[in-house]
Amino acid sequence: MVTVAVDCMGGDHGPQVTLPACRAFLDRNPNAKLLLVGLPHSLSHFSHPRAQLVSASEVVEMDDPVEVALRRKKDSSMRVAIEQVRDGHADVAVSAGNTGALMAIARYVLKTLEGIDRPAIAGQMPNAKGGGTTMLDLGANVDSTPEHLLQFALMGSALVSVLTGIAKPSVGLLNIGEEAIKGNENIKKTSELLRSAANAGDLNFHGNVEGNDIFKGTTDIVVCDGFVGNVALKASEGLAAMISDFLKKSFSRNIYTSIAGILAYPALFGFKKLVDHRRHNGAALLGLQGLVFKSHGSADELAFLTALQRAYDAADHDLLARVRSQLAHAAPLLSAAPPLTPITDPA
Repeated sequence: MVTVAVDCMGGDHGPQVTLPACRAFLDRNPNAKLLLVGLPHSLSHFSHPRAQLVSASEVVEMDDPVEVALRRKKDSSMRVAIEQVRDGHADVAVSAGNTGALMAIARYVLKTLEGIDRPAIAGQMPNAKGGGTTMLDLGANVDSTPEHLLQFALMGSALVSVLTGIAKPSVGLLNIGEEAIKGNENIKKTSELLRSAANAGDLNFHGNVEGNDIFKGTTDIVVCDGFVGNVALKASEGLAAMISDFLKKSFSRNIYTSIAGILAYPALFGFKKLVDHRRHNGAALLGLQGLVFKSHGSADELAFLTALQRAYDAADHDLLARVRSQLAHAAPLLSAAPPLTPITDPA
């Protein structure tokens, strides 16, 4: 059995989304067990032989400052869910709550792996091949050094490997051009470091990639600092929202646009499905001494179910051990790096 601790109160919708998703997840995964963490009165109506309710008396709101979530709400559903992983009661925790708070609490409760200063957020971006390009960091850190970006590449490789079965997933370094001479000094040094890791057998380094390569699916993984990654993530989400809005308007303006919308619907619907972020929901907080996954705050039932499934698959394939192995193998290339500058709220 793989046990998943779920912060049922987190996100924009709380139990009205998380609980139906949990039931669907249990029906889909007979070898899974859930620890449902939240306010007792909000969870009391849920019953399943492989689900256990864990009480928490507080909730981290989406607009709570990190300091409030970490220092004042010590019995929040978010924190209690992560503590289940620390105490060995769960293999992985999932929350749709405040990203900054989740990162801070996870780091405080679980601590980071040896050689990792601060976790990175790794999530999927839809690509033209019908799958997802794993990208990190998506917002946990800014002003990352080449050593940090190497750490991200190693951890991202472990994540993609366990979730897809690809032994050596390809890694691209996000840059303003594919040529080695492009980019600032930090990027150039990172490229050299990643190439050295590839020569040592630690990575399958493709080379520099540009922004459009994320959506082409040129590489399995794209590495960048958190500032750039978060901007790319929000731009991608904005595109998906624009397409959804366009589809709605195509059937509501007048009879001519309605007819045109009906004729174009199969192609438009297929494209909407391709870029649907719900199919790629669930970002891993990599670099912790325990597994934590972040769902988008506005996730609906399908999106939260996707996050639960990704978390379950990662735990089932022992992602934490794979990350440790990747870091240990590349230890000669990893040198002490200055602390990363955190983004206040990556979400």
